[in-house]
Amino acid sequence: MSDRAGTTARNGGRPWGPLERLRRLPLRSRLALLTTVAVAFAVALSAAACWLITRDRLTGQLDEQLRNVEVQPSSVQALSAYCNNALDAVNFQPTPYTIQLVSAGGYVCTAPYKSPIPAQRADTAVAAGRTNAAVHTTRARDGAEMRVWTEPYGGALTDANGNRLAISVAVPMKQVTDPLNQLAVVLLIVAGVGVLGAATAGLWVARAGLRPVDRLTDAVEHVARTEDLTIRIPAEGDDEIARLSRSFNAMTAALAASRDLQQQLIADAGHELRTPLTSLRTNIDLLVRSERSGRAIPTADKEALLTSVKAQMGELAALIGDLQELSRPSAPGQSAVDVVALHDIVGTALERARLRGPSLTLTASTDPWYVRAEPAALERAVVNLLDNAVKFSPPGGTIEVRLSGGELTVRDHGPGIPQDELPHVFERFWRSPSARSLPGSGLGLSIVARTAEQAGGTVRLRSADSGGTEAILTLPGAPTPPPAMPNG
Repeated sequence: MSDRAGTTARNGGRPWGPLERLRRLPLRSRLALLTTVAVAFAVALSAAACWLITRDRLTGQLDEQLRNVEVQPSSVQALSAYCNNALDAVNFQPTPYTIQLVSAGGYVCTAPYKSPIPAQRADTAVAAGRTNAAVHTTRARDGAEMRVWTEPYGGALTDANGNRLAISVAVPMKQVTDPLNQLAVVLLIVAGVGVLGAATAGLWVARAGLRPVDRLTDAVEHVARTEDLTIRIPAEGDDEIARLSRSFNAMTAALAASRDLQQQLIADAGHELRTPLTSLRTNIDLLVRSERSGRAIPTADKEALLTSVKAQMGELAALIGDLQELSRPSAPGQSAVDVVALHDIVGTALERARLRGPSLTLTASTDPWYVRAEPAALERAVVNLLDNAVKFSPPGGTIEVRLSGGELTVRDHGPGIPQDELPHVFERFWRSPSARSLPGSGLGLSIVARTAEQAGGTVRLRSADSGGTEAILTLPGAPTPPPAMPNG
């Protein structure tokens, strides 16, 4: 009572239906049960078809046997005499069949020592001449099931009222029902064995088929319990289970790589933050000690300290901004992508670069180019490319900027990058040994590479022919903006 009440309560106040009970079973049990039901249905359908076909064949053979029975005229005359009390039963020759005369009014006269068979409408129709013959199954008065064949009698045979008679020949249906009953028993036993075997085979197949799923479940539970992303599941073949195993292995590998990158990013960020923080703390300690001790720092030294503190704070702010940019989601659909005029962004970035390098000469040649990208991220990427060129250009140098056909080229005339360092320039926090004394976090080019990838483009650095470095950012787009989408 309590279990039923608890089940009803969990199901919203109503008892579980058959489908709901089936869904609550384990998958292995459901597969075995469905296999058993399917096999049972197929076996039952086959057994029923076999039984029906056998019954029809046996009944047809019995009908053919009845049609071929030749009733001698002498037997008919004797039966007629017996029906008219002109012949005693003891003088009537017995036959293996039940023979009787049928009138159109439904009167029957049966041979002696045989149970009368009530006339059916089909029999009277034959006697009345409306049909040529009739065959049917009915019961005699003693309850025996009989197969009856009725046809008109060819001789001049009438009843007491002068009506013509038909003659019926019948045999017990035991010739058909007994083999059918034996066949039904055999089919029932075979079907039972088949269903039992199907249930056993279904359970075995379900266990064997779901064994990879069990391994996958164990692996998922192990990962959830231990956070161990190194676990892998063997994947053999090309079926759905193997595909699922390979997908799980790829997912754990991607998660492990993402976690490693996250840990590396945290470690690198901590390392990069430690240097400016240490320098900043040292300078502030000097200023505090000077105030507490009353020993004034020379004005020039104090201004140098304050300038250094300001520069270090700016470096910290830039590093934090770069980290925030890298921590933003990079999956498609998570950023506000819009049609952006790349030539306008290049123009804005050039103005900022001229302010940061007032002694440099910046030349620009920009053709119109429209791309689909996140505006803020794209502007940050272009600014990073120009800032990199400003940082490595000598005083009084020239920076050449060209935008043509979706390819933005930024050329400086600085010291250039050695060939062995070019593969590392887009790695996070990587800085050339010759540039470690310059301000920067080592994240600028990483941001450029990520933005280019999100926009479907590429970025690369190469050494210029006459010295310096060329940064080439290529983005897909068009020289004219796409037509505006209609409202609504």
